[in-house]
Amino acid sequence: MMTAEQLIAAQKANMETLFGLTEKAFSGVEKMVELNMAAAKAAMADTQSQAHAVMNVKDIQELMALQAGYLQPLSEKAVAFSRHVYDIASTTSKEFSHAFEEKAVEAQKSVIGLVDSVSKNAPAGSESAVAMMKSAISASQTAIESVQKAVKQATEAAEANLHAMATTATATTSAKPASRKR
Repeated sequence: MMTAEQLIAAQKANMETLFGLTEKAFSGVEKMVELNMAAAKAAMADTQSQAHAVMNVKDIQELMALQAGYLQPLSEKAVAFSRHVYDIASTTSKEFSHAFEEKAVEAQKSVIGLVDSVSKNAPAGSESAVAMMKSAISASQTAIESVQKAVKQATEAAEANLHAMATTATATTSAKPASRKR
């Protein structure tokens, strides 16, 4: 059994973890807001610049060249924006995962300590029940580790896909369209 001091210490630790995670969540949201504001400002400046350039166009070929020149940087900016969003989300997710893993390790130690304490004070003949509890705890630890591995593999696959997509998008936008002659 837990003493009152242990219970209070556990509650304090849980509150600190909660406040820490809340701070990390707000930090992630703040970064997203900053990114969106910067993107909105840049888009407004680009739109203004493009509007001025369109007003000075002399013929249709110049307009077509202007529009084509505008699309390439736009797609590159979209890819860069997506990378920034992914980086912010990934960093925040990693911080949450790390905190949850730490809490899981603490909980495992606590449960193992409880089982060891119970097994030491268990009456004669209860060895099979203690062994069954230990086996269940071991199975749950294995399951937790499997889930953590699967999440890590999924995250790595998502990162690889994002990098491949960004590379493809960059290569596609880098290729200059052939000029059409009339």
